[in-house]
Amino acid sequence: MNVSFSDPPTGNETYNYKTLDSVVPDLPGLSVFFKDKETGKIYHTYSTYARGADVLLGTHQLLDYTPKGRDDEQFGPNKLSWVRRHDEYGKEGDCCSSTAW
Repeated sequence: MNVSFSDPPTGNETYNYKTLDSVVPDLPGLSVFFKDKETGKIYHTYSTYARGADVLLGTHQLLDYTPKGRDDEQFGPNKLSWVRRHDEYGKEGDCCSSTAW
């Protein structure tokens, strides 16, 4: 299933086996495949979406033990809206650039 969508979204994206009205360009997901060496067939053996992939994010595992946890309620339904690709953060000197820390 898809975890990356057309830009701009068409309003008919499928995520976690459901059709969504509106989405961000990417949502979390993980899929596992197996290729049979003899037949060459590829099997989709496992998928998880949304918070099902959190076990792979060590930081989230640690934050879950803290008093405020992930403190992600401020972001509403899109809990990962603060996440950016490495080249999508602000320019040097902005609050979120690596040199401002």
